[in-house]
Amino acid sequence: MVQKPVVIVGGGVIGLFSAYYLVEAGEKVVVIDKSSGDEGCSFGNAGMVVPSHFIPLASPGMIEKGLKWMLDSESPFYVKPRISLDLLKWGLQFYKNSNQKHVDKSIPLLRDLGLISKSLYHDLAKKLDYSYEEKGLVMYCKKQSTLDEEAHVAQLANQIGIEAKVLDKKAIHDLEPEIRPEVAGAVYFSGDAHLNPTQLIESLKKYLLDKGVIIKKDSELISIQSTGDEITAVEVQNLGQKESIVVGKVVLAAGSWSGVLAKIFRLNLPMQAGKGYSVSKPQLNGKEIFIPNILVEARVAITPMSGKFVRFGGTMEIGGLDATINMNRVKGIIKSVPEFFPDYTLDLPKKEDVWYGFRPCSPDGLPYIGRSDSFRNLYINTGHAMMGISLAPASGKLISQQILNEKTDLDLDGFSAQRFGN
Repeated sequence: MVQKPVVIVGGGVIGLFSAYYLVEAGEKVVVIDKSSGDEGCSFGNAGMVVPSHFIPLASPGMIEKGLKWMLDSESPFYVKPRISLDLLKWGLQFYKNSNQKHVDKSIPLLRDLGLISKSLYHDLAKKLDYSYEEKGLVMYCKKQSTLDEEAHVAQLANQIGIEAKVLDKKAIHDLEPEIRPEVAGAVYFSGDAHLNPTQLIESLKKYLLDKGVIIKKDSELISIQSTGDEITAVEVQNLGQKESIVVGKVVLAAGSWSGVLAKIFRLNLPMQAGKGYSVSKPQLNGKEIFIPNILVEARVAITPMSGKFVRFGGTMEIGGLDATINMNRVKGIIKSVPEFFPDYTLDLPKKEDVWYGFRPCSPDGLPYIGRSDSFRNLYINTGHAMMGISLAPASGKLISQQILNEKTDLDLDGFSAQRFGN
C-alpha cells in the first residue's frame, strides 16, 4: 500500500518544524511553500527564544495603549483604517479577550509552550547547524512607571518558575559595559536564549530535504477535494501550472495567510497580519551589544547575531497583507535606540535595506494548535504572532504527536482552532 503524505500548507518555521517531527517519526511529508524559499516572516526577525513572554498580546491596557499609539506615525503599534468585516470581527474578539481572566488562563499555556521550545532548541543545536546562545534577555525601561510594571511581571515570572531579576543602573552597566544604557532600570530574564533565524531555517530545510521531504516552492493552495469529512487531495498552483496531490493528512501552517486559506477548509480562523520591520547593522567597534534586549516603551527588540551584526526590529502594523514599507515606522525604531543608548546612533536605512514580515495574530494572543472539526484529517498550527521562532519546535512536536495519535506533551484544548466557533 502506497503511503499517503502529510501535506503541510506553509513553508515558514512553524510548517518546517511540523515537517521535522513528522519525518522523524517516519511519515512521508510534502510542504507547500508560497515563497521562493528565501523570504518569509522568520528570516529577518529578532531570533529570540523567550519563555519570559508568557503574557498574551490581548491583555488589560492594550486597547488604551493602541489607541494612543495610533495618533503617532512613528509609534510601535498601528491599525490601518480600512473597510474589512474580518478586521472588525477580529477587533471585537481582541477587545473581549483583553481582560485579566484571559491573561490568567493563558499564562501557563504560553509558559509551558515556551519552556518546551527552549529545551528542544538546546538539543537541536547539537543536530542542526545554527548559532544558538543562552545569554538571557534584558527589558530596558526608560521611565520609572514602566519599570514598576515590568517589576510586577518579574515577580509573577518568579512565581511561575521563570527566573527574573530587577536591575539597577550599576548592574545594567556591568552587563553592557560598552553601550552603558541610560534608563531607570531593567528586568533581566536569565533563562531566555537567541539564535540566528536565517541559519536555523536554512539548516532545517537542508535536513528535511536530505530526509526525503518534498518542498514545493512558489506554490499556492487553490482548492481541496473531499469525501464526506475527509480531505482526499489538495490542488496546488505552481507558476501557472496546476497539480493535484493525494493526501493522508493536511496541516494548515500558512502564517498570516492561514485565515484566508482556512475558508477553503470551511473553517473560521480569525487572523490579522501584523507587519513588523527590521534592520541589520554590523557591531560597532567599542560599542558592542552583548545581550539581546527589548526597549520596553519603544517596543523595539535588539539582538546581537553570532557576534557579527545586530538586528533592530519592531512595530506591529495591522494593515492586511500589504507589501508596502512605511518608513515612518522604521524611523520610529531607529530614533528610539539613542534614547536608551545615548552613545549609540543609527542612520535611517535605505528602503531596500529594510526587511519586513507578516506576523499571524489571533484575536486572543494564543496560537491555534490542534485538530480541526471541519475535516477529520485536517490539523492547524498557526497564529503565533511575533512568537513564531520562539514557539516553533514545541508547536511542531505537539501537532505531530496529535497526528500520530500519541499523548501530547501539553493539553491542546486552550489552543483549539474552534475556540471562536466554526
